[in-house]
Amino acid sequence: MNHTASPFPSFFPQFFAPGDGPNDFIVQDFAVVMIVAAIMMAITYKLKQPMVIGYILAGIVIGPFTPPFSLVRDVGTLNVLAELGIIMLLFVIGTEFPIQRLKRMGKISFVVGISESIGTLLIVFFTAQALGFAFFDSLFLSLALSITSTVVTIKVLEDLGWIKSKSSTLVLGMLIVEDIFVVTALSVLQSFAATGGELSIPNLAVSLGVTGAFIAGILVLGSKYVPRIIDRAGKTNDYALLLIVILGLAFGLSFVSVGIGLSSAIGAFLAGVLVAESNSAAVARILTLPLRDMFAAIFFVSIGALMDVRLVPTFIIPAAILILTSFSSKLLIITGILVRAKFDNVTALRAGFGMSTARGELSLVVVKGGQDVGAVSSTILPLLGVITVVTTFIAPYVIRLGNKITLESKPEKDTMDSGGVG
Repeated sequence: MNHTASPFPSFFPQFFAPGDGPNDFIVQDFAVVMIVAAIMMAITYKLKQPMVIGYILAGIVIGPFTPPFSLVRDVGTLNVLAELGIIMLLFVIGTEFPIQRLKRMGKISFVVGISESIGTLLIVFFTAQALGFAFFDSLFLSLALSITSTVVTIKVLEDLGWIKSKSSTLVLGMLIVEDIFVVTALSVLQSFAATGGELSIPNLAVSLGVTGAFIAGILVLGSKYVPRIIDRAGKTNDYALLLIVILGLAFGLSFVSVGIGLSSAIGAFLAGVLVAESNSAAVARILTLPLRDMFAAIFFVSIGALMDVRLVPTFIIPAAILILTSFSSKLLIITGILVRAKFDNVTALRAGFGMSTARGELSLVVVKGGQDVGAVSSTILPLLGVITVVTTFIAPYVIRLGNKITLESKPEKDTMDSGGVG
C-alpha cells in the first residue's frame, strides 16, 4: 500500500515509520479522526451549522486524497471505522422504533412515505441514466437520494419549535417509513449486485424472500424472547452488563445479516427495534447515545476521508441537477398525495418542504453499501458527499421558506384531523 510522504517523520519517527499492516496504524488513525472531528465540530457549532457538515469536512482534511499529504496512514482503517459507525448508527435509530410505534404511524404516513420514496427513486434513476451514469451507480444514487435525513430534519424542526405541529407529525411518520424502506431496499440491492446484476424474477424473489424472512423472523420470534433477556440484564442494575448485552445483540444480528448475504445495517436496525420492545429500552437508549454520537462522528469523518475531492469539479453540474430532481420529486409527490387525501394546502406544503431537502446519514450508508460490494464507481461517494453537504446546509432555510410562503393561508392546527396519522 502506498503512503503519502509527510514532513513530520523527524519529530514522530514511531508514528511515520513504515508498517507491516493496518494494525500498525489503527491507534494513530483513530486519534487523528477523533481530534480533527472535535476541532471541526467546535467550528461548526460556533457557526451554527449541522454537525454532519463538520464531520465530513474533517474527513476531507485528513483523507488520503487531500493534498499535500494524508494524515491517515491506512485507508483500510477508515473502512473498518465506517462499518462500526454504520452498525451503531442504525442500532440507535432502531431503538426509537418499537413495534407498536411502527403500527401507530398511520396509514397516510405509510402510503405517502412508500409512494414518494419509490417515485423519487424512479425519477432520479432515469435522470442519472440520462446524465450518463452507469446502471448500478444510478441505482444506488437513486436509492440514496430517495431518503430524507432523519437526524437533520428532526434537529431543524426542534430548533424551529415546530416539532409538534400537524405537518411535523406527518413528516416524522414518513421518516420512519423511509428508514425501514431504505434499509430493506439496500439489502435487496446488495444481493442483486452480488449476483452480477442479473435481472431475473427468481433472483429478485430470492432476495426479497430472504430479506422478508429475516425481518419477519426477527420481529416475530425475536420480540418474544430477546426483550426478556434484556430485561433480566436490566434488573441486575449493572449498567455495564446491560450495555454489553445490547451491544452483543447489535453486532450479533449484524453478523448474521451479513452471513446470509444482507447488509449489516438491517441487522443493527432490527436489534435496535428489539431493544425498544424491552422495559429497559429507556435505560438502554441512554447508555448507547454516547456510543451513537462517537460512532456517528467516526462514520461521517470516514466517509469524508474516503472522498476523492479532486473529482469534485467534474460533477458540480450533475450534483446540482440531481439535487433539484430529488427535491422537486419529493415536494410534488408528497404535496399532491396529501392534498388529494383532504389535507389543507398549508399542511401539505409544509410536510412537502420538510421532507424534500436534507440528505444525510442513511444516504451515505447506501452508497457505502454499494461501494462495499463493488457495485458503484469511485466518483459516487464524493458526489453524494457534495449533495449531502449542500442539502444539509440549506435544509433550515428551505423548511423556513416552506412555512413563510403559506402564511397567508389559514394556519395549520396542531391536532390531526381524520386524514392524519393515527
